[in-house]
Amino acid sequence: MTDMTLRPTERGDLAALEQVVQATGLFPSEMLAEMLAPALTGERAALWLSCVVAGAPVGLSYAEPEALTDGTWNLRALAVHPTQHGAGRGAALVRATEDHLRAAGQRLLIVETSGTEAFAPVRRFYGKIGYSEEARIPGFWAAGDDKVIFRKTL
Repeated sequence: MTDMTLRPTERGDLAALEQVVQATGLFPSEMLAEMLAPALTGERAALWLSCVVAGAPVGLSYAEPEALTDGTWNLRALAVHPTQHGAGRGAALVRATEDHLRAAGQRLLIVETSGTEAFAPVRRFYGKIGYSEEARIPGFWAAGDDKVIFRKTL
């Protein structure tokens, strides 16, 4: 995986990352600029990382501190363009996020995802990279769609 660089997200990454978000269907891509802006200006404590291959961003991770906690962060978004799946880029983004947070003295990273069958690969991914399922809230996202919470001690 020496063909990629993991670095803090820059304003110039926005157009390529909007394509990543659109291709993955993670959330409406037009939301990305508004989500990223407070972190770029320093208005909000957040960690955005970009995975860059051949000079172009192909993936992102986004984590922010959990309110009213001591050293707990939430990995709010992880996306890798579908053409880049299977190359270890998502796992590398999560490891880089963990490394940044650990170096900053943070202690816990959580991930919230869906309990539907469509998200079974996502849940397997987090289990494979060392996260444990800690909670399940039935019907949280919608009727029949549980919230599943994973955690990892940093």
